[in-house]
Amino acid sequence: MRKLMWFTLGFGAVCGLCVYAVPGGWRIWLTAAALGLMVFAAVMGRRLPVFRRAAVVFLGCAMGFAWFSLFDGFYLRTAAERDSLTYDAVIRATDYSYETDYGMAVDGTVYLDGKPYRVRAYLKKDEPVKPGDTLSGVFRFRVTTPEGEFGGTYHSGKGIFLLAYQTDTVKVTSGGGGDWRDFPARLRHRIQEILHVCLPEDAEPFARALLLGDSSLLTYGTDTTLKVSGIRHVVAVSGLHVSILFALLTAVTFHKRFLTAAVGFPTLLLFAAVAGFTPSVTRACIMWALVLLALLLEREFDGATALSFAALVMLVCNPLVITSVSFQLSVASVAGIYLFAPGIQTWILSLFGDVKGKRGRLPRWIAGSVSITLAAMVFTTPLCAWHFGTVSLVGVVTNLLALWVISFLFYLLMGVCLLGAFWTGGAVLLGKIAAWPIRYVLAVARVMARFPLAAVYTRSPYIVAWLIFVYVLLLLFLMNRNRRPRIFACCAVLGLCLALLASWGEPMLDDTRITVLDVGQGQCILLQSQGRTYMVDCGGDRDEDAADIGAETLLSQGVSRLDGLILTHCDRDHAGAAGNLLSRVPADLMILPVSGTAPETADGQIVYADRNLTLRFGTAVLNIYAPTFPGNGNETSLCLLFDTENCDILITGDRSAFGERLLLRRENLPKVDVLIAGHHGSKNSTSEQLLECVKPEIVCISVGEDNPYGHPAAETLARLAEFGCAVYRTDENGTILIRR
Repeated sequence: MRKLMWFTLGFGAVCGLCVYAVPGGWRIWLTAAALGLMVFAAVMGRRLPVFRRAAVVFLGCAMGFAWFSLFDGFYLRTAAERDSLTYDAVIRATDYSYETDYGMAVDGTVYLDGKPYRVRAYLKKDEPVKPGDTLSGVFRFRVTTPEGEFGGTYHSGKGIFLLAYQTDTVKVTSGGGGDWRDFPARLRHRIQEILHVCLPEDAEPFARALLLGDSSLLTYGTDTTLKVSGIRHVVAVSGLHVSILFALLTAVTFHKRFLTAAVGFPTLLLFAAVAGFTPSVTRACIMWALVLLALLLEREFDGATALSFAALVMLVCNPLVITSVSFQLSVASVAGIYLFAPGIQTWILSLFGDVKGKRGRLPRWIAGSVSITLAAMVFTTPLCAWHFGTVSLVGVVTNLLALWVISFLFYLLMGVCLLGAFWTGGAVLLGKIAAWPIRYVLAVARVMARFPLAAVYTRSPYIVAWLIFVYVLLLLFLMNRNRRPRIFACCAVLGLCLALLASWGEPMLDDTRITVLDVGQGQCILLQSQGRTYMVDCGGDRDEDAADIGAETLLSQGVSRLDGLILTHCDRDHAGAAGNLLSRVPADLMILPVSGTAPETADGQIVYADRNLTLRFGTAVLNIYAPTFPGNGNETSLCLLFDTENCDILITGDRSAFGERLLLRRENLPKVDVLIAGHHGSKNSTSEQLLECVKPEIVCISVGEDNPYGHPAAETLARLAEFGCAVYRTDENGTILIRR
């Protein structure tokens, strides 16, 4: 049955290629090529056994190309034809609506040419929508697959292939609430209500995330703490939670295989449905269903085959699930556990010596916990580095300290929900008890996350190089029969030390360093000179992402505290992430306009710039120009001139040509080396008068891809070209680094 593993490997690899790299017209030829290679490998397999596995892999590749082409042609194509078009549609809600920054959103189903498609509808309405309600009206559709006009989104990995935006009046018709299809969503909503009533306020967000995978109530600080400490996976419902549930299931059925199977299959299906059929839960439930089937038929359970079967079923149902981070991490962690956990556990036990009898219980438990954590990290660490830019160095210890309580906590929360269905008072009491282990887990995470070097970040190219070095070492280690884990560990630690020294030391080699961070449609700029670091603005497409980018860039350079944070004005795309940033990297000084409000996380000196300010350090001078008149519009943006020995940088915030003229009238500006284009390259900013005065050599534009404002404007780009400026844009060049 291990042939299924090799087949799935080829099938999954091809699904990934089809999503990211292979055009539709090439698939039929690649299918034929894969079949040809399969025949060749099968023939060679008569002499060399390794070719037999290769033949199965190539068969999986051929089937993958063929299946993806069919799925795309007969299903996805219908959705793609609606991309960026407006249609009169009827959407049946399958879940409860929730608030967004611009209204409401709800998941549902829409039929196109008789085919059902999952859709996420964005509404301008305020009244809530419930499962079973129908939305009738005019929507503008956007496809979430890579073939769409704006490229693919993460929704396709969850099976949501369309986004629908309300363009006209939408009529909501109540569904009555009696449809059996809506039972999981209604049960999940009821559980959320019980947790809200029965748990203390500080424990509810973690409880909802642990039990249902709903992390919407977690604060940015808590979510970051869990990520840095290495236990973010406990609040993303996954195989861990299904394993805990299965352990309870076998206990209450007294390990009777027929009874366990009779109760287990519907329980797994219901749990997956209540969790929203997320990829990680679906994978785990399929595998545990195979465990039940093996028990029922008294057959041996093979973990690798079960994992391959689960992954293959999910890929057949939706080939784009390969793009889901949840799917990737879930499969990678289980694969690592099956491949490496036994060997790691054996090595750890050898360090303890004699582990037999009662005295060996603690060493055996430590070895089991550490080996599973380390084995899961073998394949998930590169994925976390790629997707999240973070590698936790304290995760093993944090898991050892916290995971032992998760099982008990999960059962306590299930008890709260069951008791809360008919006795609120008892559930409230049990909820108060359950709050203490939640506080313990969060306290452990906070303590571990505060350790120096709790995590490293791939914002530093040296950390990326270190990761590559570690995995090359790991490959050599696995290929070597005479394995010495201590040598491998020492080399990995030594490499990390060198990478950290390079990450921290390299910025100090520059007299002046300007970094325009790629935060999407927003602005976040680092000014560094004379050993000082100032950040100007912190906002972007999403507050959390902009804060992560800013904080991780600083931390990767060894900057754990800013000398100053300056907000040119308080629009969200310039200041929305400031509070989150300061929760991770405090600032000694914060300067903001008079109309602004300092975030609660600010713990340094706060200055409201009602007049011009000058900061001097060494030979560098930072001039901050206050607005001419009071208010809170774009024209009242603070302007900054950063004057160093070898570079002058001018930042004008979101001021238009009018605000720039006011600045020129009041201040005697010099010629500058670098100008940050005003208002993200708007046609009304970066005027001829400003360019004529400061004559910048380099102009940086902080702007997001496919933004709805048309930034940067063609008129602005033409002006910059006329003045001979070298133009760099974050939407095209990514993060811009200028070193002098």
